[in-house]
Amino acid sequence: MENKRSEEIAANRLKIIAPLMDTTLDKEKRQLLKEEISIQTGLSERTIRRYLNDYKEKGFEGLKPQSPGRGGNSIIPEEVIQEAIALRREVPKRSITELIRILEWEGKAEPGFLRRSTLQDQLNYRGYSSRQMRTYTNSVTGARRFQKPWRNYLWQSDIKYGIYVDGKPTYMVCFLDDCTRHILHSEFYPTLDQKIVQDCFRKALLKYGAPDSVYFDNGKQYRTHWMQRACGKLGIRLLYARPYSPEGKGKQERYNQTVDSFLREAQLAKPKNLEELNRLYQVWMEECYLHKAHSSLHGKSLTKHINQTVMNLNFCLLRR
Repeated sequence: MENKRSEEIAANRLKIIAPLMDTTLDKEKRQLLKEEISIQTGLSERTIRRYLNDYKEKGFEGLKPQSPGRGGNSIIPEEVIQEAIALRREVPKRSITELIRILEWEGKAEPGFLRRSTLQDQLNYRGYSSRQMRTYTNSVTGARRFQKPWRNYLWQSDIKYGIYVDGKPTYMVCFLDDCTRHILHSEFYPTLDQKIVQDCFRKALLKYGAPDSVYFDNGKQYRTHWMQRACGKLGIRLLYARPYSPEGKGKQERYNQTVDSFLREAQLAKPKNLEELNRLYQVWMEECYLHKAHSSLHGKSLTKHINQTVMNLNFCLLRR
């Protein structure tokens, strides 16, 4: 099996077990979540436990397939995969077992040829797992899981359209720490593609190290194989916002609104190039954002809030 494909499968498996690695979950909640994931993905709890144990023992490498399968059974013909996708799109709640049974009944696949885990990986890779397609209705459960108790527990990120510089559009990428609201790294770029997210993410990592988890929307700049592999190798839980549930990224959306005040002033300043725009932006972040009193922080500036958060954490550690 090619190394790239092996890494993609490992990244998909990591995405499945990522919610179970939340250290704030108690034993009962973890078991309920495991059962929910089993229903959503069609994987047995035994398989999910195996993925967890492999990741704990060997990290990202432990999630890679150990062999291509017997007799080539891990290689599913493309026409069979497309038939499975059509069946899943017809009834999104069909389990992997049901898909295999229908494919065998209709003569699309020989009995015993398809393996559940292999077909599941193929559907995950193409974006047609039951978890990826389902409509999320229970927002209470999602909100309960997003507890941000300390700095670097969860990073958020978003892309915002900037102003035109020298007749060309600009795009702002921002990585924000959810607990402290600190801007880990943010700057304007001349293009709108996945490379700008990768560059901003690298710079944030170099400054502050790897977070426990990251939380993105479903934009194509974030939902990439590069991001899956990078987070997998660094041990970062990769989470995506639920469809039609923007409340999970409220802090990032609020910051985007705050940046509008900078863009209005930058429009008047008429920067000549991207470097000048970013220089003005860095000055604005330092003077107008970090030291500004925030109502959500009870009137404290972001700098004071960060210092207080660090002090509280140190106090808790000293008492242990």
